[in-house]
Parts: sequence; C-alpha cells; structure tokens
Amino acid sequence: MPKIMQYTPGAIVYFEGDRDERIFILKSGSLSISETDIETGEVISSVLNSGEFFGSKSALGHFPREETVKALAPSVAIAMTVEEFEAMFSNNKNLIIKMLKVFSTQLRLMHKKAESILKQDAKAVDQEAGMESIMKCFYETEKYQSAADVCKKFLARFPASPKVPAMQKILHIVETKAAAMEKDEKFAPSPVGNNGLLKQFDLPAFKRFAKTYTDGQVIISEFEPGDTFYLIQRGAVQISKYINGTLKKLDVLNAGNFFGEMAIIDNTPRSATIFASGSVTVLEFNKANFGALITGNPQIALMLMKMFCKRIYDQKQRLNILMIKEQRVQVAAVFLMLDEMQGHNPLVSGGERTFKATVADIAQWAGLPADQTKTEIENYAARGQLKINDGTIDITDINEMHRVVEVYNKLHRNGAR
Repeated sequence: MPKIMQYTPGAIVYFEGDRDERIFILKSGSLSISETDIETGEVISSVLNSGEFFGSKSALGHFPREETVKALAPSVAIAMTVEEFEAMFSNNKNLIIKMLKVFSTQLRLMHKKAESILKQDAKAVDQEAGMESIMKCFYETEKYQSAADVCKKFLARFPASPKVPAMQKILHIVETKAAAMEKDEKFAPSPVGNNGLLKQFDLPAFKRFAKTYTDGQVIISEFEPGDTFYLIQRGAVQISKYINGTLKKLDVLNAGNFFGEMAIIDNTPRSATIFASGSVTVLEFNKANFGALITGNPQIALMLMKMFCKRIYDQKQRLNILMIKEQRVQVAAVFLMLDEMQGHNPLVSGGERTFKATVADIAQWAGLPADQTKTEIENYAARGQLKINDGTIDITDINEMHRVVEVYNKLHRNGAR
C-alpha cells in the first residue's frame, strides 16, 4: 500500500546516490530537488510543488538516485513502489504521455551535452545539409551500403531539393561500390532486452509490420523527419550521432528494445542515426500505431518509460566518461560501463571479463582518437591487465579497472585535475 510520508523543513527525503526504488507524489508543501551538472560541476536546484512526481526516473530505471530532495516547508508526500505506481497509473494515458515527453526531453538534453563536451559546432544544421553530412561520413569510412541508404532517404524526403541531381549521382557511385562489397549476412546472437515485450508482439497480426535489414543498412538517419518508430525483434542496432564531422557511437540496442520513439513523442527531426549491426528484424510502426498501442496496452507505455529511464542513465554514464581528463582512466571507465551493460553489479564484481569489443569500439565509447586509445590499451596489456584478441578484449581482473577509476574520482573530488 502507498504510504503517507511527512517531512519537516530541512528534512532529507533522499540523497544523491541512494538506492531507493520508491516513486513519490508531493501532496502538499514544497521540496527542493538538487543535482550536479555533469558538464559544469555546479549544483542545480529547482522547487517541486504539490501534485508533482519525483523519484520516478531512478525507480523505473533501477539505478541510484541522481539528485537530493529536501523539504523547504512542512510537506506531505505519497510514497509507492514501482508495482504500486503501475497499478494506480497504468491506464492514465495522459499522465504516461506527459512523463514520456519529459524523459524524451531529458534524453535530448543528454545528447546536447555530449555534443558540447565533444566541442560540436553550435551552429544549427538544416535537415538537408545534415543528411548530406551523414552520407559523407559513411562514404569516407567506406560504409557504402549505409551511404546509399542515406542518399535514398534524402531523395524520398526532399524530392524538390536543388541537391537532388548531385545525390542521385552519388547514389549510383555508392550502390556500385556496395554491390562490389556485398556479403552474406547472418543474424549474430545478441542479448535480449525484454522477453516479455517480445512475446506481446509475437503474434500473426504484427507480421505485416516486420522489416529485415542487413549489416550496415541505415534504418533511421539523423536530421530526417521522424514519423516511424521500431521494436527490435531479432539482432541488434547501433546508435550514432554526428559530432565534429564524424559519427560517434552512443549505444547498441538489442532485441526487445524500441527506438525512434523520441521523434514521435515530441514531433522533432531524428536526433541520431541508427543502422543494423549484423542482420536485424524490426517491427515498424507509425504515429497512429503509437497512440493505438499505448491506448490499447498501457503495459507497453510503461515499458517505454522504463527504457527511457535506462537510456538516460546510460547516456549520463557516457557523459561522465567524456568528462574524465585522463585517457587511461577513460578507457578503464569504458570497461566498467561495458561490464555493467553485461548485467554485472559494479559494486560487487571481480575476476576475469571478456568483452566483445575492438580498440575502435573502445575509442568510440570514450570519445578518443583511435591511435591514443590503442596506446592506452597496449599499456594495460603490457602490465598484464588485459589481452587483445580478434574481436574481443579479455580483462584479467575487473577490480583493477574499478581501482583506477575510483582513485581518479577521489582525486577529482578533492580538487585535483
């Protein structure tokens, strides 16, 4: 049963870093919510008023609190478990849509911070020029199938553009190059993100929404209008963002995950490029489907909320890595992040680890040049702390990586740079 909680002025509801999986609604009074800005290190505070939810993001995402909440006046809040929240509000479509929009805005903010940290040009990029830049990134890295896909999307989205003749010419070139490199792709085994969600969509009625993509095929291009969203049924996709003239890896999503829903929710152009990592099968839905799915099955909306919360947390972890000033520590932090992504508890982990990753992958996660990343990884290897294989990296003892990051964090908290 939800509990009534009473707080006197100055009382702490919870601290940043607490593991407390309750969701609160402020019934009366006033609370302050304070958190540390990743980029500036400043503490940002705001005031919560009656009727507002708080604590939902970390509770739904199952990660530590990201903020401290303190009573400013005599206050009363209702505290509930995630299960109680779901039982009380799963049929409240308007509330769920409102929370989805809030989480979508927060995730976009995380992306903007990543751009800022990586010193992305602040000038606005129009959609046509943006898609053209994405195509060039793929072309320059010899990912010709991906370049061809972006060309086709451009031609379909902007048929009246003066750039159409040039894009048609480029499309012929990249299609020819892609055909020369064509290979037989198979589904690579990948972790399943949400078996329960997949079962809900494993029905004959959903087969008409299925689409299959081969390795490197672009499903969504950054900057294009967003009018569809997807559920991964099989395989995996990579999320990348255009930063400083290159595509930076943001995430990898596996079966059971949605993507593309941000543009549907807040009616904005795509904020990232998503392409197949190996062969992948997805279900493609449009805006009308989105509303119908949420209305007809509130559990899907709740799952979307949980996915948003997890992505916000994951993106914040990556921003923390980008903010580290020492490259060897950044590399260690990437391994800890990958360890957590594999489901290990970062507080109680030890022993050997094997990560399906290359030096280039680690460089992408860390936001570092490949040659500098290679040097740092080779230094770890020379000390016997890891071994580089063909497509994998073995860590001798993950606790050593914890130690490197923890020592840095302690020095950083004490003012060392």
